[in-house]
Amino acid sequence: MLEPIKTVTDWQRGVGQVKMIINGESVEAASGKWLSVENPAHKGTNAGQVPKGGAAEVDLAVKAAAVAFPEWRNTPARERGKALLKIADAIENCKEEFARLYSLETGNPIALQSRNETMQTADIFRYFGGVASEIKGEVLPLGENLFSYSRREPLGVVGGIVPWNAPLALGALKITMSITAGNTLVLKPSVEAPLTIIKLVELCQHFLPKGVLNIVTGSGSECGEALIHHPMIAKLTFTGSTEVGRNIMRAATERIIPVSLELGGKAPQIVFADANDDTTVANVINGMRIIRQGQSCTAGARVYLHESIFDSFLEKLVAKLRAFKIGEPLEDATQIGAIVNENQYNTVLSYIAEGLEQPGAKAVCGGMPPQKAPFTEGYFVEPTVFVGVQNNWRIVREEIFGPVLVVIPWKDEAEVIRLANDSHYGLAAFIYTHNISKALNTAHQIESGFVQVNQGGGIVPGNSYGGFKQSGIGREWSLEGMLEGFTQRKSVTVNLGY
Repeated sequence: MLEPIKTVTDWQRGVGQVKMIINGESVEAASGKWLSVENPAHKGTNAGQVPKGGAAEVDLAVKAAAVAFPEWRNTPARERGKALLKIADAIENCKEEFARLYSLETGNPIALQSRNETMQTADIFRYFGGVASEIKGEVLPLGENLFSYSRREPLGVVGGIVPWNAPLALGALKITMSITAGNTLVLKPSVEAPLTIIKLVELCQHFLPKGVLNIVTGSGSECGEALIHHPMIAKLTFTGSTEVGRNIMRAATERIIPVSLELGGKAPQIVFADANDDTTVANVINGMRIIRQGQSCTAGARVYLHESIFDSFLEKLVAKLRAFKIGEPLEDATQIGAIVNENQYNTVLSYIAEGLEQPGAKAVCGGMPPQKAPFTEGYFVEPTVFVGVQNNWRIVREEIFGPVLVVIPWKDEAEVIRLANDSHYGLAAFIYTHNISKALNTAHQIESGFVQVNQGGGIVPGNSYGGFKQSGIGREWSLEGMLEGFTQRKSVTVNLGY
């Protein structure tokens, strides 16, 4: 279990070595090597260390999951659900420790993001624990002498890979969807943010049989490749970049196993002329995921403002963004934390620099980080808003994964829908107008799997969530997504007149 709450200064010193969990036991890498997890708010300092696992550790974990599978598969779904409900309660009982560890390794602000994601994690366990008994089939009326029915059966050992931007909630999602359906799981977190999800898996061991849930750590090239190519894996579920998603899909194709992919995004936010108000501004900022430093696949990084309200709306937007407090993620007053690591930080800055160099483009807010604290201490970037951009520029089309917003004027509704859909991504979209007919007409024409009208919130358990185009395949977060993605349908017909 997690240790008692410490002071901010104590947390800044890191948590030391955190081991993998295989077959219910804490495990180091056979090589004896460790990987350091950097604290993004304090360059060069460690949040903790995890084992540098590889093919050997993956093989142990997969085999442990395979041994545990028959008994777990035969456990009544309602009993599996009860275990998840107990885990949800346990998460809430130590929510502050989870939130602090989460801010330590991801750089997210504790008050606005880390505590909320911890509670969302409990909600995910509670949702799937509650719908566990809904894993059922149908009866087909073929006649009085034929009893034909279908049943939902688990797939086997699932291999799950989660990214660094929301490891706690996304890790919980892979866990709950897999094991609620009767599968067992081997989970691999990103080496950039593995600490909190390891602690979650550790907590789960108190409520699950050995081998049902395992977690391995290591690089993508060693640990990740071993997992996606392991011959005993029956299903792959991945959240992350489109580039890596292609590699996952190729690995699944080789052995013809099912795969769920939730990939990148560059979500449009369309603001109609009648939505020029503070509430919409707040929702646009929320949709941009500013309190997560823009590090979200659903971030509404393309804002299309009706030309009649362009200047006045932009003025309100910039004023609110400039008022955000940037600083130590573990402090309650902080509203924007740090970019997760140096590599991603440099990537974000390269996009900003390119935008500043484009003829006609202008940063009306933010830009390159100033040479003062906290920007010189960690990977901090101010919210940056570009105007005067073209829809075919890289800063408009590519996923930056940072607090960088482009704002583009529009006049014709057909044209703004075309601009919004002019992307190889199709994950999320946001629409703001008091005219519900226009809102729904626009929502139905937008090529995205997750569309919100007049709100900028995120996914909640029960949403059928996934992407169009190169934003992925399959749906997660919902009962329907679990049934379609984590079970297989079997049809049984009995001749009653035999």
